[in-house]
Amino acid sequence: MQEPLLFGTYTKKTSQGIYAGTLDTTEKTLTMTGLVTKTANPTYLALSAKNRLYSVVKASDDEGGVAAWQLANQTATRLNEVIAPGTPPAYVAVDEARQLVYSANYHKGTASVMHIATNGELTLVDQVTHTGNGPRPEQDGSHIHYTDLTPDNRLVAIDLGSDTVYVYNVSDTGKLSAQSTLKMAPGFGPRHLVFAPDGQHAFLVGELSSNVATLAYDPATGSFQQLDVVTTIPADYTAHNGAAAVRLSRDGQFLYVSNRGYNSLAVFQVQADFKLTLIQQISTEGDFPRDFALDPTEAFIVAVNQNTDNATLYARDLETGQLTLLQKDVTVPEGVCVLFSK
Repeated sequence: MQEPLLFGTYTKKTSQGIYAGTLDTTEKTLTMTGLVTKTANPTYLALSAKNRLYSVVKASDDEGGVAAWQLANQTATRLNEVIAPGTPPAYVAVDEARQLVYSANYHKGTASVMHIATNGELTLVDQVTHTGNGPRPEQDGSHIHYTDLTPDNRLVAIDLGSDTVYVYNVSDTGKLSAQSTLKMAPGFGPRHLVFAPDGQHAFLVGELSSNVATLAYDPATGSFQQLDVVTTIPADYTAHNGAAAVRLSRDGQFLYVSNRGYNSLAVFQVQADFKLTLIQQISTEGDFPRDFALDPTEAFIVAVNQNTDNATLYARDLETGQLTLLQKDVTVPEGVCVLFSK
């Protein structure tokens, strides 16, 4: 089977924009197929059910936002952009039920909501700005790193700068209203979150602490509670590390976290009480693995190493959750996002 995928990148050195690749699940090989479109700093990508691609975009040295594209045969046609002064966002997500797109701006501390028109174009409809800080040097102000949906269609905004997880209600027109907050331990540095299949538990990665926390989520109150926390790196590792992406297998049994610095994927088994047990650390065969993704069959994982311009392919054992290296030499310039596409 040929599975297409897209790579979001920085364009600070040699990258020119969004790239495409193909995973051959029979041959167990990953191949780079070329440039999808030229664009500046498309560091995060999201795909709608109508095959419209929404990407972070840097419009100029002092402007950034979200671009809308029509995707077809691994080529992208630009539809429009929602641009604002300042640096580009760090995360993009699609809300199919309400036809909305959400973005998180790390540097400005904003969470934005855009409406998707019938032709796929975007219009800004709401935005909230957070304040706050934390004890670490990276926490000098609000730094929202993630805005995505709960299983009951509320919006989670994760603020690395203030160690806070915010939950918002979202109206049919995309207006946000505050529902709850969860304050993490000082310096936890929350980054990304993934929900368990039951919709009542989630796993929150702390970038600055190299920890991952198990959270309980109550749909009745739209609020989180911390249950447990474990480290993503060995206790004797003292060099710099930043935990990054987090993925969960569809059966909810295995959790994966990328470590930038220790340069690994940490593999956890999810216990019956949703606490985590580390079962494997495997090298990403490169430097600074910002993102990775499970393919649709979940028999493979593709990771990208930003600083060494390479993608790594693993086989994934569906029974044990553990990974085996298959390929480590696929050139992806400045790769920071992996998205399996249609």
